[in-house]
Amino acid sequence: MSLQKTPPTRVFVELVPWADPGRENNLISGGVTQPGLHHPISTTQAQTATREVHVSGTAEVSAGPDRAQVAVRVSSTKEVAAETKKSVCRRLDYITQSLQQQGVQAENITVTKDFRRVENAYHMEAEVCITFTEFGKMQNICNFLVEKLDSSVVISPPQFYHTPGSVENLRRQACLVAVENAWRKAQEVCNLVGQTLGKPLLIKEEETKEWEGQIDDHQSSRLSSSLTVQQKIKSATIHAASKVFLTFEQLLEPFFNIPTNSFSQIAISPVNYHESHIK
Repeated sequence: MSLQKTPPTRVFVELVPWADPGRENNLISGGVTQPGLHHPISTTQAQTATREVHVSGTAEVSAGPDRAQVAVRVSSTKEVAAETKKSVCRRLDYITQSLQQQGVQAENITVTKDFRRVENAYHMEAEVCITFTEFGKMQNICNFLVEKLDSSVVISPPQFYHTPGSVENLRRQACLVAVENAWRKAQEVCNLVGQTLGKPLLIKEEETKEWEGQIDDHQSSRLSSSLTVQQKIKSATIHAASKVFLTFEQLLEPFFNIPTNSFSQIAISPVNYHESHIK
C-alpha cells in the first residue's frame, strides 16, 4: 500500500471595493452577491470617486515705508529787495548743489519760492522738498545741512509714507501667502491619511484687513515730533492680513494601497481540496 501525495491547496483572495458597504455581509461563496443587491464597483470607479478636502489659511505680512520726505526752509527779510533775494538764493544754491553731490536725483528735488513785502521791508522764503528712498542717506544729508547752515535754515522732521504700488503689492502678498499656507495644510492632511491631493476646485478670499503701526504707537501719535526716526518708521509700517478658503480634489490611491477595512471586502473562493486515497 502506497500513500499518494495530496495536491497543494490553492486559495484565491480578491480585494473588492463595494459600492454599498452595508451589503458586505451578503457576499456568498465564490464572490457572487445575492440577487437584487448592489454589485462590487470596479477598481476604476473606486479611483475616480469624487472626494474633496476643505481647508482655510491665514497670513499676515508687513512692510515698512519706502519713501520719506524732508522740507528745508530758507528765509530772509531785508529793506532792499535785491539783498533779500541774494541772501536766499545763495543758500538755496548751496543746498541744491550739496544734494546733487550726495547723489540725490533732480526729479526728487522740488523748489518753491515766495517773495512778498512786509511793512517797510521785503521777505523771501524758499522751500526745498526732498524725497528719499534711502533713509540712511537722508539722515546723513540732514545732519550735514544742519552743520553747514545757520539757524535761519529750518529742516523739518522726515515724513514717512508708502507709494500706492507698494501697498497693493502688500495686499497681494498677504493673499498669496494665505493660499500657500492652506495648500500646505491640505497637503499634510492628505499625506497623513495616505491620500493624494488633487487640483484646487475653489479658491476664495474671505477676509482682508489692514492697519498701520502698532497699538503702542497710536498712543504716542500726539507726540510724533518727539519720536525717533526708528519709531517713526515703525509707526508708518503697514500690516495686511488675509484669510482664504480652498477646496481641493482628493485623489484616491491605487486600489492595492487602499486599506481593506475601509474600502474593500475579502472574498475567498472555495478551496480545492483533494482527499488522499490509500491503495
